Amino acid sequence: MRAELETPVGELILIADEVGLRALRLPQGRPLASDADIPRDPRRLRPFLTQLQAYFAGELRQFDLPLSPTGTDFQCAVWWALAEIPYGETMSYSAMAAKIGRPRAVRAVGAANGANPLPIVLPCHRVIGRDGSLTGFAGGLACKAWLLAHERRLRGERQADLWG
Repeated sequence: MRAELETPVGELILIADEVGLRALRLPQGRPLASDADIPRDPRRLRPFLTQLQAYFAGELRQFDLPLSPTGTDFQCAVWWALAEIPYGETMSYSAMAAKIGRPRAVRAVGAANGANPLPIVLPCHRVIGRDGSLTGFAGGLACKAWLLAHERRLRGERQADLWG
């Protein structure tokens, strides 16, 4: 099943199977294998579209969707660890490597992030260079910067509401 969603960062393409969301292609991302051959079915993908719309509207900070990414055991370990990075915060590649118990696998963590089939939902945009620099992102660095600024701005607004 396939659906498209127009967002502030451009059109996203969502691919799902019977288990859950399998892939999400960002506007600048690599084309998904045979995604044009997958039948469109926005009605069946409504829960995925609704949560992504809420994320971009600043109303959702944690996705609750069935996911079905395909990767190696190492890639999946990295991808599931991404979901634990708090909304509006970042983590370095070296910290991510340490988090999954592979402190010397910094480059492999970077490669796994690059292969993440579910950016935004499994927030690889929250992983940055040790020096705070924005590095590598399938959707391009401008998209990564936008997503981080969006989350930080909304996180700040929520904290101000709690304290104000």
